[in-house]
Amino acid sequence: MPKIPITPRIAIDESEIEERFVHASGPGGQNVNKVATAVELRFDVVHSPSLPHDVRERLIKLAGRRLTKDGVLVLDGRRLRTQERNRADVRARLIELIAQAAIPPIPRRPTKPSRASKKRIQEKKKKHSALKRIRQRPLDD
Repeated sequence: MPKIPITPRIAIDESEIEERFVHASGPGGQNVNKVATAVELRFDVVHSPSLPHDVRERLIKLAGRRLTKDGVLVLDGRRLRTQERNRADVRARLIELIAQAAIPPIPRRPTKPSRASKKRIQEKKKKHSALKRIRQRPLDD
């Protein structure tokens, strides 16, 4: 089976992708009622042997509502007028999603506020406090 390249390290097998063609609403004129132009692409993220564990975990988070309870990613393509173009569009979206999941997140390095920023914050607080003091009800003498 041919493989679909995602990154230099990751390629998914064609057999892992399941495509169904259904009738679509939207652009297509009278043809829309005759030809099944919409594409429903299914990719089993949880059981895919092509995906490394860390990429799989990030893809599950990225997929969100597009992931079924069984761990199958479902992408719908009905934006374009022809079956071939919708199929290419959905595959490109799948590749983009997996490629995005393949990028490891950059760990956050905790930083401390600078002395100047601390001073600015204190000055701002003093001004605000003074303004509040002015707005208070005057004391009865």
